[in-house]
Amino acid sequence: MAKLTQEDILAYLDEATILELNDLIKAIEDKYGVTAAAPVAAAAAPAEDAADAAPKNVTIVLTSFGDKKVAVIKAVREITGLGLVDAKKLVDAVPSELKKDVPAEEAEKIKATLTDAGATVELK
Repeated sequence: MAKLTQEDILAYLDEATILELNDLIKAIEDKYGVTAAAPVAAAAAPAEDAADAAPKNVTIVLTSFGDKKVAVIKAVREITGLGLVDAKKLVDAVPSELKKDVPAEEAEKIKATLTDAGATVELK
């Protein structure tokens, strides 16, 4: 019997039906005592690491000022350093971006400040 090359094997895999590939996988599992599920579990680990790596920087978006518009304007002035007129324009233009590329921890503090003032905020 002639020795099969890697190219021969790949050519077979390209042309095989799903049923033939399924039978091949079962035969490999039986002969070598392995399971096809192991690589799937290993591939899941990097996805968990990606979930742990939350975005480092976010954008703070004011989505609503609620019923306490004046308090929200004051909070926006404090956070952004804008004057009264500019802060009011920003609040009136909801949804509006307040800050971009803010570290996640700082963004959470800003969100809490705005929420306490009566606003609704999204972190993107």
